[in-house]
Amino acid sequence: MTPLVSQLWPQFMADPDFAASFGRVIVEHARMLRQERQVVFTLRSAAPLDKGLCARLLASLQPDYEGFELKIDNLFGYATLDEAALRELMEEMKRDGIPINGFLDRCRITITGQNITVGVCHGTKFLQEMEFERLLADRVAAHTGVRPKVTLTSAVGEAEQRQMEEKLERKIAPPVVKFEKKNTAPSIKVEGLDLTDKPVTIFHGKMFTPKNLTPLKDLGGEGGKCVIWGDVFFTEVKGNYRKIYTVSITDYTGSINLKIRAQEGEDCSKWENIPKGTTLLVRGDCTYDKYEHDYIVYPYDVLFVERKKREDNAPEKRVELHLHTKLSSMDAFCDPGGIVKLAHRMGHPAIAITDHGVAQSFPDAWHTAKGKIKILYGVEGYYVNNLDDRIAVHGPQDQNFADEIVCFDIETTGLKVEREAITEIGAVVLRNGEVAERFQTFVNPNRRLTPEIVGLTGITDAMLADAPQLKEALTSFLEFVGDRPLAAHNAEFDISFIRAGCRKVGLPFDPTYVDSLILAQNLLPELHKYKLDIVAEHLDLPAFNHHRASDDAAMVAYMLIPFFEKMERELGIHRLQEINGEMLKLRPQGSKTSRFPKHIIILAKNKLGLKHLYQLISASNLKYFKRVPIIPKTELITHREGLIIGSACEAGELFRAVTDHKDWAELKRIASFYDYLEIQPICNNLFMLRNGDVQSEEELREYNRTIVRLGEELGKPVCATGDVHFQEPEDEIYRHVLLASKKFPDADAPLPIYFKTTDEMLEEFSYLGEDKAYEVVVTNPRHIADLVEEIELLPPGQLFPPRLENSEEDLNRLVWDKCHELYGDQPPQLIVDRLNVELGSILGKYDVVYMSAQKLVQRSLENGYLVGSRGSVGSSLVAYMSGITEVNSLPPHYRCPKCRHSEFITDGSFGCGADMPDKLCPVCGEQYVKDGFDIPFETFLGYGGGKVPDIDLNFSGEYQARAHRHAVEMFGETQVFRAGTIGTLKDKTVYPFVKHYLEENGREVSRAEENRLIQGCVGVRRTTGQHPGGLVVVPDDMDVEDFTAVQHPADAEDADTITTHFEYHCMEDNLLKLDMLGHDDPTMIRMLEDLTGVNARQIPLDDPDTMSIFVSSKVLGFENDELLGPTGAVAIPEFNTRFTRGMLMDTLPKDFNTLVRLSGFSHGTDVWLGNARELIVSGTASVLETVGCRDDIMLYLISMGLDPKMSFKIMEAVRKGKVKKGGFQEGWVEAMQEHNVPQWYIDSLAKIGYLFPKAHAVAYVMMAFRIAWFKVHRPLAFYATFFTVRAKAFDAEYCCAGIDAVKQKIREIENNKDATAVEKNLMVTLEVCYEFYLRGFHFDTISIYDSDATAFRITENGLLPPFISVRGLGESAALDTVEKRKGKRFISVEEFSTCCNKLSKTHIEQLKALGSFAGMADTSQITLF
Repeated sequence: MTPLVSQLWPQFMADPDFAASFGRVIVEHARMLRQERQVVFTLRSAAPLDKGLCARLLASLQPDYEGFELKIDNLFGYATLDEAALRELMEEMKRDGIPINGFLDRCRITITGQNITVGVCHGTKFLQEMEFERLLADRVAAHTGVRPKVTLTSAVGEAEQRQMEEKLERKIAPPVVKFEKKNTAPSIKVEGLDLTDKPVTIFHGKMFTPKNLTPLKDLGGEGGKCVIWGDVFFTEVKGNYRKIYTVSITDYTGSINLKIRAQEGEDCSKWENIPKGTTLLVRGDCTYDKYEHDYIVYPYDVLFVERKKREDNAPEKRVELHLHTKLSSMDAFCDPGGIVKLAHRMGHPAIAITDHGVAQSFPDAWHTAKGKIKILYGVEGYYVNNLDDRIAVHGPQDQNFADEIVCFDIETTGLKVEREAITEIGAVVLRNGEVAERFQTFVNPNRRLTPEIVGLTGITDAMLADAPQLKEALTSFLEFVGDRPLAAHNAEFDISFIRAGCRKVGLPFDPTYVDSLILAQNLLPELHKYKLDIVAEHLDLPAFNHHRASDDAAMVAYMLIPFFEKMERELGIHRLQEINGEMLKLRPQGSKTSRFPKHIIILAKNKLGLKHLYQLISASNLKYFKRVPIIPKTELITHREGLIIGSACEAGELFRAVTDHKDWAELKRIASFYDYLEIQPICNNLFMLRNGDVQSEEELREYNRTIVRLGEELGKPVCATGDVHFQEPEDEIYRHVLLASKKFPDADAPLPIYFKTTDEMLEEFSYLGEDKAYEVVVTNPRHIADLVEEIELLPPGQLFPPRLENSEEDLNRLVWDKCHELYGDQPPQLIVDRLNVELGSILGKYDVVYMSAQKLVQRSLENGYLVGSRGSVGSSLVAYMSGITEVNSLPPHYRCPKCRHSEFITDGSFGCGADMPDKLCPVCGEQYVKDGFDIPFETFLGYGGGKVPDIDLNFSGEYQARAHRHAVEMFGETQVFRAGTIGTLKDKTVYPFVKHYLEENGREVSRAEENRLIQGCVGVRRTTGQHPGGLVVVPDDMDVEDFTAVQHPADAEDADTITTHFEYHCMEDNLLKLDMLGHDDPTMIRMLEDLTGVNARQIPLDDPDTMSIFVSSKVLGFENDELLGPTGAVAIPEFNTRFTRGMLMDTLPKDFNTLVRLSGFSHGTDVWLGNARELIVSGTASVLETVGCRDDIMLYLISMGLDPKMSFKIMEAVRKGKVKKGGFQEGWVEAMQEHNVPQWYIDSLAKIGYLFPKAHAVAYVMMAFRIAWFKVHRPLAFYATFFTVRAKAFDAEYCCAGIDAVKQKIREIENNKDATAVEKNLMVTLEVCYEFYLRGFHFDTISIYDSDATAFRITENGLLPPFISVRGLGESAALDTVEKRKGKRFISVEEFSTCCNKLSKTHIEQLKALGSFAGMADTSQITLF
């Protein structure tokens, strides 16, 4: 019962005036509008309420609604409307912003019944232009329920009125019809925020002055009012009618969700479309949300402001030569397009893209950069110097193998030459194949040994206590060596310690030395490990005390003896300087090395260099992949032309050599290979300080100074790079999350490798001096960038099709032959014109695309499998005439199969030929064929054939692999590749990473902050894959690397499949793509045809019984079932889901054209719910008037008189969601309005996120309708086919248990909110089983003799399930069982189980429970007593 004011607020009744006015007033309802911070009380009274008393009531109630504005909406009877009340309504209009100004101040009002006359002295014209009469009538109707007729008249003479109007026109501009509140305010200053001078936008609520901002990390506790700021990073909308909008913001101390609850019918879509990165100032209420289990903020005032962005203010900008994007596997976070935009905004002339081992970010970077900034295309490769791997002799000294050589070994306190010390030196002289002299000395390390070293070497502190100091020991060793060459196993280690020691004590040391490790690797390829003891055992050398210098040194000598003999015997060489040349020949270049790869930067200088870069990436993936794609030095040298090589980061060969303290000559030798040398800020390498690899930051600076000196001496540019991994400083936390997921111990350590400005980089390298810092930061990187040409990654719009002999002639012949076959020797001009237009765009450009598809479709048809077309290829009449698609895109028409006479219906009375009434040919009396779906060609190739065609085909899943083989046969094994895909991190994958990171660091954060960390990691490349049906064909006169690199999917080294490195859509303008998916519908059609003998292509698309099941199940033998609802669409493709069945109930389709529209609704985004459905249900528009497919827009707008090209552009913008995101282009709305396009239609277009092509919908519905025909007319064949092909979740335990058990299981899954994906799939199958039972059919018991392995068999009024319908029984076991049972009869379960031994004990028990062994003994044993 609706309460009275006196009942709800009795405390106010003591006032007699109030009691008299409000005593019988009804409180209809009260609404709290959280977004507007208003409470509106709707009060119904007999007469208009007193304005003063209403104000008193609200003032009294205000303390109970602190923070909210209170309003009264007074409803009263029209009969009591008087002049005073009407004037109050006019004042209300003024308060709402309608600019009626003072025009009504002295107006005369007459109320006669439902006619109101308002006489004004001036302003009549302006009031009429703003539709004042309608606005006032609406206002009266809102308060009284009666809509009067309002007439505006002039209260002065005509001449005086005209004079006044002219005077007004000179003074004021005419008012516009649409009134909006002012939504901007001057710029403001906010403490703690660095804002630009851009005016504030009042997005929601009203203007306010932000004070005392609360950091988001501090929100919570008791909640309450708050003023906060944040950048938007996520928006979401839930619900269909009363929508809930969530806007997530962060101030980088924490994050919070703003929540907006829309009232029913209220449009709050503006919240959903706030761009990411928008900065908000918010005043609102913070409260705990019991549904979110977290604190949220209800905003009531929201301002858009603009924060100042980071700028590069240097007069001459630097160029970044080392940068990783989110396509750098599980490593970096820069969006390729975003980082290019940032570099351009900062004024940088160029930017390099150097992801780890991949080039997959190139296309996005290229598209963003076009004409604005130069992109330097490169990779940071995983580099193995396999040439130095083969260098066994270092230094110039030469001698015969028989001459004396000193073999030596050392023991040390550890592995790091810069930190550890030598403890023992042992040496022997190898002379004429024999060990002749020995040397051994301990060396005092002046420190205690660790237990590990003592255990490894057997050397103790006591043994070293009186040992010689380093200088004495080294002097003795060098005297022993004399001028003889040295040899050691893994000589780099031993030589580096001796070299460092000699440098420290001032002794010269520049030997020639032989590395027996390299000799072993090259001469003993059968080994996989080459440690000294392993090689010694392989060569059958005597046992020795490993890890003692003197014994190890002797073993090196004993090892060299057979090595020298082998080289003399097999290679014909006898001297040291002959060894290296033969080593290069011995080791296959393609062999994989166990050496850990180093990093290298490779930039493409020009188009040739880009191709060579792709070839290196291909080779690294196909030939050299070992954990990572490796680029050997030999391969790099082969492809070096057109490339610029940089020395990379601390993981590069040069930096490692510097940290290993290699001698100057060796450093120069290594550095000489590179085109430029690279140094990075010391913050990049502070992990070396944390790890103990260096002792101070100064040591890191000295490493960089060393590289600078190398550059100066060699005349090579030294470039300072950032090794950028994320764009902004605040993005660093995302990398911490990812590193933590990889178990890095220092994952949370600071590492500011963001995109730095020129001044920031100059500051990083200030220790080099001002001039040198400028040279390495600015001059040299710009010089490298200048060496690189502007490279066009892929020529836009230029297709490079493969060659098919006579494709142009064959296509032209096929099309006209089919045209004449169907429409006669003189086909209608409409057809001739359409074909001429299409062929003019296709022949000579895309004929190979058509003919390749035609041949593949024809081959499939010859093998008995229909092919369904996908996408917009059905828009092309040439595709229909050449046999690629069954969709005839001509307008609805009749054609005679006998005399080929035709009649076209072009007045719009029918949407497709299938819906036209049957008719006899007036020429020969034959039954007409009805055809045509009225689809414009432009949706396929655009106007003038400007779009590159993409022909997508649905082959039977059974036939797909054969179709792919046919494509390879057609174009050649080396020219056809699978279309590659890139797998990136998704929300669900990142969630555990974030939780682990937060738990490890003991942090508790809001759900919004969790989501921010998740969103920051989403999109990072994780792996690669392959498109399920896409093939890419390269012309035989080009290499695939002219377009892209290639690889194995998912880094599968042994896979036969080779995919494109780029995702296909990056190259869709340039290479022929054959999208050949495997689909269930063609498989179902084939099985149905085999079971029934019915040719599916002859099934009429207007069969009334079939059409009826989309509205009612009556023809199936039941009606309005409580589980299945009124329709009979269960198990029909396109219409099987509960969502689409609900759509059928809302629209009650009676014709094929409506089914096509519904297919468009279901496949589109934001097309049905909140859009077309509301228009249809409310009666605003019919199904066929709403937008279902993209073609509908173009055809409708043209029919309304709009320019065809504009209609096409509007269609393209709407169907891609561009209008929803950014609105209509200027002039489009006005053009539609000028041509009487209804406003509801324009509003509907603005909501659409994606639209399905009509040709695709037609193709799908044709298949669906044929399958539905079998359901109606051949039901057992239909169910046998459905359960065989589509019902992957069929479980005999549930499905064969009868209708009651099936119904119970459906209810059980429905009521389980946590139902698994398996259970949800099972429910789809259970619904079909339920309908199967409803129609009076049954399942037979699985027969061990008669059941098929995988297919359901038709029996008397039922179906016999296959073995695969037993839960967990796989296809291979089922096939094996059917094969082994042939010709056998079993006397026991045991005998069957033994024979069919791929069935597990569980399978046998399930078969027993299902009754398959009824009457059969468990065992074959016979009981005699």
